[in-house]
Amino acid sequence: MSDPKEQPENSAEDPKAQADSAANKAAEQPVEEQASSESDEASNAEETASALAADASEQVADDSEDTADEAAEEEVDYSGLSAADMVSTFDQLLKSGKVSTIKAKVDALKQAFNAQFQEAFEKQKEAFVAEGGNIVDFHFSTPEKKAFSTLLFNYKEKLNNHYKNLKKDLQANLDKRLELIEELKGLLAVDENINSTYKHFKDIQERWREAGPIQRDKYNTVWNTYHHHVENFYDFLHLNREFRDMDFKHNLDQKLKIITRAEELAQDADVSKAFRELQMLHKVWKEELGPVAKQYRDEVWEKFSAATKVIHDKRMNAQQQMEKSYETNYLQKQEVINSIKETTSQVKPTHQGWQQAIKKVQDLRNLFFEIGKVPRSKNQEIWDAFKASTRDFNKHKNDFYKNQKKQQYTNLEKKLELIATAEKYKDAEDFEQATPIMKRIQTEWKQIGHVPRKDSDRIWSEFKAACNHYFDRMHARRNAANKEEVEAFEKKKALLDTLTGFKASKDVDKDLESIKSLLEDWKTAGRVPFNKKNIESKFQKALDQAFDSLNMDKVDAEMIKYDAKLESLKAHNDPRKLTNERIYVSKKIDEVIQEINQLENNLGFFQNSDASNPLFKEVQDNIERHKETLEVWRAKMSKLKALN
Repeated sequence: MSDPKEQPENSAEDPKAQADSAANKAAEQPVEEQASSESDEASNAEETASALAADASEQVADDSEDTADEAAEEEVDYSGLSAADMVSTFDQLLKSGKVSTIKAKVDALKQAFNAQFQEAFEKQKEAFVAEGGNIVDFHFSTPEKKAFSTLLFNYKEKLNNHYKNLKKDLQANLDKRLELIEELKGLLAVDENINSTYKHFKDIQERWREAGPIQRDKYNTVWNTYHHHVENFYDFLHLNREFRDMDFKHNLDQKLKIITRAEELAQDADVSKAFRELQMLHKVWKEELGPVAKQYRDEVWEKFSAATKVIHDKRMNAQQQMEKSYETNYLQKQEVINSIKETTSQVKPTHQGWQQAIKKVQDLRNLFFEIGKVPRSKNQEIWDAFKASTRDFNKHKNDFYKNQKKQQYTNLEKKLELIATAEKYKDAEDFEQATPIMKRIQTEWKQIGHVPRKDSDRIWSEFKAACNHYFDRMHARRNAANKEEVEAFEKKKALLDTLTGFKASKDVDKDLESIKSLLEDWKTAGRVPFNKKNIESKFQKALDQAFDSLNMDKVDAEMIKYDAKLESLKAHNDPRKLTNERIYVSKKIDEVIQEINQLENNLGFFQNSDASNPLFKEVQDNIERHKETLEVWRAKMSKLKALN
């Protein structure tokens, strides 16, 4: 048997076991029930992968590099991609990546795609039920879903084929090695020239080195059996010391070179690179070289072990330092996660607020991936917490916009009602009644809020068309009326000029007839533009002056003027003005009556006075004047009542 010190130290970790551990950290969450069969297939594939990956633990260095690549893929987030982009990414992975090293990315893609599809699935189902559909009849799929399922099937097929081939290769390699052991055992019984036997032995050694990996549970037994028979062959060579010493010398020379290289690696600043190369040196020492002369065995192994220990110690120190930085990274990533949670809880429930929050969370996600690795023991914990925080944010965001969608349909109903109102009044002839309504619904339209985008342009066009139709008609009518009002103003301006230049003659009846003719022309002239309304007050002043110049009864003159005033009030076409005038006249009647009553009460102070008393006479005159005024106001009230 070989010296136990020839067994290399456990300096290398199991690369395929690492890969399997990292790969099993993600799990598929299928969207539809029919996905359950796919999930079962995935589980079977993963179990096979786990077993075969362990069997392949003795693969060469490039497998370790694959493991490192896969470990680096643990923190991958595809939730920001569209469904089409996820399909494209998956397709590229299958074309360019090794199927045994892309599992972490595939799992992340499945999780992101299923979450996005689930959201679309729920929205469509909700809309289907809202429209009166029976949930039993609901079915939903997309071209992206079909394409993704096809890629997933292809991935599982390739993965299964990969591990089936791997299992087949491991068994074939085992069969080769067992055959080589039997062939090695047979050398001791072969009757041939020692030179030929030695060459045959070297050929067996070469084929052993090239045989490839075998199942882990059989490795130590097969390796020890092989070296046992190598020892037996060297004992057999004792009969021919020349060949044995020559082989011992070759092995010693090679092992001294390995020691020299290991000592050089111990001084290398790149600890990771030195460690990887050290694994190869141990593999060569163990797999490719035989024993050395007994007097050198302890010495060469101790030197190799010493160089190995230096590299191991440096790697341990580097890992400890790295673990410290990883711990800092862990704390920083916790802060990022807390910031995402805080953003979720404090976002303003508005479209603008959520857009700002989405941008902030995207920046935080980018920061999370930029920070770097965390301690291996906390990797799954921090990754799960990160995914949970972003998932919670997305849920709140989706709930907000789902409610916004519902509100948009409510807004749509309200705006459709406004369109119906606009259609009802767009051809109205009563502009005084319709205009306030049309202006009101325009204000309400602005206050209602957004509607679904697919309906927005259509309903706005309908509403705008109805409103424009109405206001175009109104403006056309108003423009025609304005032309008539301008003409009326020109007529009234000429009449005002005539009245202002009026000179009374000795023939009162003739003058009165002229003034009445002017009044009649004024009445029939029509309304004037609103900004020219002051011509009415100017006409009243000119009319007062004209009547004052006539030698006629003041009450008659006053009533003629009042007729003109009433015509002016009626010309405004505003019932409120006539109502206000009636209130004003009623108030004046009450005031005059109160004055008369007060004056009549004052006569009581003059019971014993002579009628020639100036004060007594003045009070009586005031009473008479107020009674005349009262009659005028009552006559005015009669005319107002006659207008009803």
